Amino acid sequence: MIDADAVAKINHYIDVGAREGKTLLGGENLEDTTNGYFFQPTIFGEVAADAQVGRDEIFGPVLTLTRASDFDEALQIANETEYGLTGSLYSSDPTRLERAEREFHVGNLYFNRKCTGSMVSQNPFGGFGMSGTDSKAGGPDYMLLFTQAKSITVKG
Repeated sequence: MIDADAVAKINHYIDVGAREGKTLLGGENLEDTTNGYFFQPTIFGEVAADAQVGRDEIFGPVLTLTRASDFDEALQIANETEYGLTGSLYSSDPTRLERAEREFHVGNLYFNRKCTGSMVSQNPFGGFGMSGTDSKAGGPDYMLLFTQAKSITVKG
């Protein structure tokens, strides 16, 4: 983790996850930071679709597992969070991949690969909702975030 504040945030979510799901791996708070801010990966199972630990953007090594009865419910669960930075779908079904292109509301959607590791200038990066502005870092529209548009009209 980057600093003590990040460690405190992850420790908070470890506690929340232990209440909201079943700890499958890890789950120990980081107390000693004398050698750096290294955090044990943690996986929670049996997490409800509306659980905080599964819906918040944690930015740490925390994974939650939520069951869906079918693909429709899986998309619904994924889209019900206010965040939309990245998503990933593993499938060999072209119909599901095409549907996810239309209906999975994230700024960066990855098929049949992990959902981390975007490379600037190769994979412009940005999200929806509370996960950004939708202008992609590394993309052609990103610089516009640092400008202020002005329209001037003169009758003459």
